[in-house]
Amino acid sequence: MLKIVTYPHPALRYASRPVLRIDQTLRDQIRSMFDLMYEARGIGLAANQVALPQQFFILNLTADPKQRDQEQVFINPEILKRHSSTLEEEGCLSFPGLYAPVPRAKRIRVRYYDLEGQERTLDAEELLSRAIQHEADHLIGRLFIDYLGPEALRAAAPRIREIESTFRAAQARGEFPADAELTRALDDYGREPGRVAASGPVGSP
Repeated sequence: MLKIVTYPHPALRYASRPVLRIDQTLRDQIRSMFDLMYEARGIGLAANQVALPQQFFILNLTADPKQRDQEQVFINPEILKRHSSTLEEEGCLSFPGLYAPVPRAKRIRVRYYDLEGQERTLDAEELLSRAIQHEADHLIGRLFIDYLGPEALRAAAPRIREIESTFRAAQARGEFPADAELTRALDDYGREPGRVAASGPVGSP
């Protein structure tokens, strides 16, 4: 069963592997991720955040489970262009209760595959642009706290320590294995033939 993991779970610093094949397992994982995202009242969720080391993320800027027509899936995304910049507050479901100002490109162009395996290119701005950049960062192990300047990081530090303490306490209770074991599981995930490749187009089974 998938669950949203919190900092400093090793998956959040793990560089994901591209998706090779869209199959029912992936579709089921994506549906579960949407359910988790809505339950947490979020607008985006990356695979790393549920400890799946694969390059995909989901968005629904309405955060409304009744508006499934607004759901978006980005598989193997690549940001091609970035324009201008803006500083706005961000949060993250893996850092519950933490919000901080993060600089992002105001407009971007992103190339990705949709859930049907079709390659698409999207020009995004404002909130959509910011959400895509935030989630795409997750896929390479980069977190929004990495962008904080010294003052913002000092302000965020107490909450970050609380989140980390909560996770470590869960490990101590046996709810999560030790970091080394978690990392081995990430390394081993999807190693069966056909599940993951280093590069190349997305296919269907």
